[in-house]
Amino acid sequence: MPVPIPRQRAIPAVESGQAPAAPQDEPSKEVAPRKEATVDNNAATQLSLLVIEDDPGGSTVVPELLDSAGKPIRVRTARNLTEAERLLTDDVHCILLDLALPAPGRSDDDELAVLRHVLELAPRHAVLALTASGDAERGAEAVRVGAQDYLFRDELDGRLLSRAIRYAVERKRSDTAERRLAEGRVRAQENRRLERGLLPTPLLEGSSLRFAARYRPGRSRALLGGDFYDVVRTPDGTVHAMIGDVCGHGPDEAALGVELRIAWRALTLAGLCGDELLGTLQEVLEHERSDDEIFATLCTVDIAPDGRRAGLCLAGHPSPLVAVPGRPARLLPYDNNGPALGLLPGARWPRMQVELGAEWSLMLYTDGLIEGRVGEGRERLGQDGMVSMIRRQLSEGLRGEALLRAAVNEVRSLNGGELADDVAVLLLDRET
Repeated sequence: MPVPIPRQRAIPAVESGQAPAAPQDEPSKEVAPRKEATVDNNAATQLSLLVIEDDPGGSTVVPELLDSAGKPIRVRTARNLTEAERLLTDDVHCILLDLALPAPGRSDDDELAVLRHVLELAPRHAVLALTASGDAERGAEAVRVGAQDYLFRDELDGRLLSRAIRYAVERKRSDTAERRLAEGRVRAQENRRLERGLLPTPLLEGSSLRFAARYRPGRSRALLGGDFYDVVRTPDGTVHAMIGDVCGHGPDEAALGVELRIAWRALTLAGLCGDELLGTLQEVLEHERSDDEIFATLCTVDIAPDGRRAGLCLAGHPSPLVAVPGRPARLLPYDNNGPALGLLPGARWPRMQVELGAEWSLMLYTDGLIEGRVGEGRERLGQDGMVSMIRRQLSEGLRGEALLRAAVNEVRSLNGGELADDVAVLLLDRET
């Protein structure tokens, strides 16, 4: 009988979809490589094998195993799964498993119970299944379940096993890379769906106001956070703008931000504003949040049809910045700032009337813009620092998208890198 070649028996795993090969001509840009026990990119690293067999000491194939560079492969042996669990450390690259071993607590009817147990115990390690000669069907099923390959017990020699170990480690590396690529694609899809919900297209048809916005997620997050904004124009000509921030940065917080934004748009188009609108949004938050500790800050502005004045409501949120020609940029009044949504049942949010004038720029932002550090110390930029920065950038002639881009980039630069929190900024301009 010819000696089986492991590479030829990789086909069942590919056909079953359990171990798709990673594409060679399409490197992933979505998932950064991460070191794991089964991924060995350093040729100088010595391979290590854990043999789990009834009598590994009597096997003739364990000695004289060599890697591709001709260096010895380290071998550990275990007579049962309890002993194997103790020996299964991060420096083990591959497991050679005797399928005849019993699995604790598993049904005797499951011929691959021991393999399933090992795969649960060592999900990041390459596994070679060892079975009796002629039992190719069981070996192929082992590959479909999750092993990288199978070998016949009585046909092994040192050369064959060495090659099988190297192949199994590389195959596991390929499987891991493909899995991460798929996970990265899923995250990217989730990110796009959340972005459409959190950062919508403004409804400003018929308005002379110019709109610009910028969003940048905080560091080390693949998903958007809980920042959200929206702008709509109602039939009476009033332009309503809103920006908010749900505490936290996970998918639940982002989903809650989407719900609040959609609720705000629907309620605004239905004619609600001010305290009545915020009170209803608080009810939505209280019903939809996953934890009673979750809250959201919010800033709403309704600009009169003539564009010269606006109503302002703040729910624990930083006050907007306004800039008019001939005067330095300043913050709108925030003395009557109400509590964040979800903190106080029955809270009220006073609506303040502010004069804007004939020509102005109004900037709404989340606290990520002002909470970045300034240099290496503990000092934060803060609202005063932000106002000074915007004044200088306006004096340099920056407007619209260019102003927002410069502001976010400078805040990042002052922080010494990516900000810890998400940043959302929107800008409305009125020119005569």
